[in-house]
Amino acid sequence: MQDILLVIPSYNEEKNIQTVVGELERDFPELDYIVVNDGSTDRTAEICRENGYRLLDLPVNLGLAGCFQAGMKYAYKKGYRYAIQFDGDGQHRPEFIDAMRKKMDEGYDIVIGSRFVDSPKDFSPRMVGSRLIAGAIRLTTGVRIADPTSGMRMFNREMIQEFALRLNYGPEPDTISFLVKQGARVAEVPVKIAERLAGESYLKPLVAAKYMVRMLISILFIQNFRKR
Repeated sequence: MQDILLVIPSYNEEKNIQTVVGELERDFPELDYIVVNDGSTDRTAEICRENGYRLLDLPVNLGLAGCFQAGMKYAYKKGYRYAIQFDGDGQHRPEFIDAMRKKMDEGYDIVIGSRFVDSPKDFSPRMVGSRLIAGAIRLTTGVRIADPTSGMRMFNREMIQEFALRLNYGPEPDTISFLVKQGARVAEVPVKIAERLAGESYLKPLVAAKYMVRMLISILFIQNFRKR
């Protein structure tokens, strides 16, 4: 699978990055990756250098959108066919990448690793929030996406070019909605997401609620005015 690049956005992941990349190199040597250090203030970049990891070291913090775009620019310039957004906290599991790639080979532009596609009776807060966003996407595009908030997403060459060369898109549900409106074909593959290895997620309940509201407003209203 050497035509796939794992883009690993990392901000202050010193407690996790060695475990995540170490597993990739040990158990999945066929997978290429690039750690994009987003101006971390901890030892994330230092740990990568000490272990000889493939590293794109940003001098300042750009946030997820800029960090991910930097990784996609790398994928574009290196000629990768597919790129996958892969968290540096250990939640995304590499054993599902092969199934995602096989689905991509059927002619899709984006394949989402879905937590909920096989869990229609899950009524957890995370599931409810994702369903609301999914409903907004279906209302505005006519396309059903079971888990639009999943961060494990694979993109084909055309989408790599879109992120690398055009506007500063963040890899978020509203961007997926926008790309669907532009004609992108989206599929989902069931995956399991692990617990974060260490540290705390920035998506605490209040932050998560604000995120959901922002996504709903963006999908329902702002995307109508968005242009390439």
